[in-house]
Amino acid sequence: MIAETPTPPYYAVIFSSLRTEINEDYTEVADKMGELAKLQDGYLGIESARNVLGITVSYWRDLESIRKWKENTDHIFAREKGRKAWYLSFKTRIAKVERDYGFEKL
Repeated sequence: MIAETPTPPYYAVIFSSLRTEINEDYTEVADKMGELAKLQDGYLGIESARNVLGITVSYWRDLESIRKWKENTDHIFAREKGRKAWYLSFKTRIAKVERDYGFEKL
């Protein structure tokens, strides 16, 4: 599903990952993080594709909202579990969205 975002500017956090073969609790924790992120002040939406290369893009009102999400206790736990078990590697990028546009077939 494509996230409904406000008129720019806003921020995108792009999380790209390569997974290990360990799947224990991965889907449950990933789903929980998605639901928990929705409750955070400044959260705007999320888009995710998980295959060999996983890419999740979450959208945020401002850098302070992103910082607070990074410091969330449950998010810290999930990040550490990812480093220990689920990911071979990952990269997080934060970008300011200056412009967006799209197409939707009626």
